[in-house]
Amino acid sequence: MFAFTAMAMLMTPQVAAQEQPVEPYKVDPANAGATPFAGEGMARAFGGQDGIRRIVDHFVTANFADRRIGEIFTNQDQVRLRRVLFEQFCYILNAGCTYTGRDMRTAHKDMGVQQGDMNRLVENLQAAMAAEHVPFAAQNRFLAKLAPMRRDVVER
Repeated sequence: MFAFTAMAMLMTPQVAAQEQPVEPYKVDPANAGATPFAGEGMARAFGGQDGIRRIVDHFVTANFADRRIGEIFTNQDQVRLRRVLFEQFCYILNAGCTYTGRDMRTAHKDMGVQQGDMNRLVENLQAAMAAEHVPFAAQNRFLAKLAPMRRDVVER
């Protein structure tokens, strides 16, 4: 039974159509990099799952098109990125989702993300949240929740 339990923890989550396959990994909500907010207030401030999906779509599109950081995303699976970012944001905002992506360090390994790249990424996220009319205080609370992940994403 132990072997079965350990084997069951290492898996590839169900993927979206047209998503490139990845090596199996341990699915764990802790991989999201932050604990969810308590209550429903933050999810409401972000427009629920529909609003979160629009923010993620805007954010991913902006990052791929951004002449300053777009190169980082060139070889990334855009379909998978949209799915796991939606899951991550939805999970952290307590909007009723489970995060099935990799941990932040593994997901960003060897991408070469520098501090300036991360700053630009945050600017793109702020623009996506503003476009959805997320209140400024809610934006700041969310960014504060994401900020500690910087150490797992940025390569010095």
